[in-house]
Amino acid sequence: MIKTITCIGAGYVGGPTMAVMALKNPGIKFHIVDINQARIDAWMSDDLPIYEPGLDEVVKQTRGKNLFFSTDVAGAIKEGNMIFISVNTPTKKYGVGKGRAADLKFVELCARQIAQFAEEDKIVVEKSTLPVRTAQSIKKILSSTSNGHSFQVLSNPEFLAEGTAIDDLMKPDRVLIGGDQNEKGQKAISELVNVYSSWVPRENIITTNIWSSELSKLTANAFLAQRISSVNAISALCEATGADVEEVAYAIGTDSRIGPKFLKSSVGFGGSCFQKDILNLVYLCEFFGLHEVARYWEQVVSMNDYQKTRFASKIITTLFNTVSGKKIAFLGWAFKKDTNDTRESAAIYVADQLMNDEADISVYDPQVEEARMYKDMEELETRTMDRNKKQLSMTEDPYEACKDAHAIAVLTEWDEFKDLDWQRIYANMKKPAFLFDGRLILDRKALSDIGFEVYTIGKG
Repeated sequence: MIKTITCIGAGYVGGPTMAVMALKNPGIKFHIVDINQARIDAWMSDDLPIYEPGLDEVVKQTRGKNLFFSTDVAGAIKEGNMIFISVNTPTKKYGVGKGRAADLKFVELCARQIAQFAEEDKIVVEKSTLPVRTAQSIKKILSSTSNGHSFQVLSNPEFLAEGTAIDDLMKPDRVLIGGDQNEKGQKAISELVNVYSSWVPRENIITTNIWSSELSKLTANAFLAQRISSVNAISALCEATGADVEEVAYAIGTDSRIGPKFLKSSVGFGGSCFQKDILNLVYLCEFFGLHEVARYWEQVVSMNDYQKTRFASKIITTLFNTVSGKKIAFLGWAFKKDTNDTRESAAIYVADQLMNDEADISVYDPQVEEARMYKDMEELETRTMDRNKKQLSMTEDPYEACKDAHAIAVLTEWDEFKDLDWQRIYANMKKPAFLFDGRLILDRKALSDIGFEVYTIGKG
């Protein structure tokens, strides 16, 4: 019987997942550990390190009762009957598979720590998004350095959308659990099924072999990203022909074989999952000699990059083929609304392209901090930090960001942008005033009536 669950990793997946599990399983102790002391301190404060609607209420209900945070990795491993690995698996920036394969160094480190500190048999759960057959590597590490203890490795990929993660956890479409198809593996699967079944209907809990579970997460993200890139490809054709991508998307979305979800055209998808997982899938296909399959999925990423480049180029060409010395206001820096996550945000790449053309950019985002914005630009290694700070700034007021701007680019679909006083904004901009809506969230006609020249992705 599971009495204590440990989660290694206090990030966007581990924190919310364990908080909801703790809320729904008051009889089980949950211990989240991370080597980042500042992150743990934030989880213990009223200013959580992650912005997610509803998360603070769940944490307040469970923290100090059956949900605990610390940097004591060794102690938490010893105590936990079940240990979740929920660490970052970014795309490799070095060596074999650079730019495509998942970097599993943090997963390997977790496996070695579990083997080192475990004092009894454990169930180890892959929560991080991992390439298929990673469990085999984890098993090998655990068995070779485990001091005789037995480990069962399960795959339990997350299917959370940032901005709706708490709702996704409370009412999941499905929970997927993969494990070995022998007696011990089935018993381990049952233990995790019991944890979820305290609030998830049993028919929504899918059990598979471990390889199917690992591959299902990559495949799900690839299919969703494919839909976005497909409608974004059509958005370019709509602009060239005078069609309206929203009308096209609605028309095809009413086809029951297609459905309406993930058919919203935009400046491109971002976040920690889609691009990373597709590139990982590309690498796996190449590794197994499936080169045509690899090229197929690689094109999804290429289309996404094209959409971001196309959006930035539209700004430059519309502003008389130069943005040098001109102020461009960015409304939004996070990759989507209701999150402070900026990983792979389209705003980063649009800013980079405009800054290469010597634009000055003023950013407003209700949740992203200035330090995070500069860190994003630093990771591109395009220019010095001094240069970034000279051309890029962040304000805490959307009206200040837009004041004296030659153009505005809407890059995150925050609801509050719909309610801004656009007449006031227009009055304080350089004329002619341009607005580039990369997220299809604003009333194009109303803005045109005020005086804006409005350019919306996918509208001719």
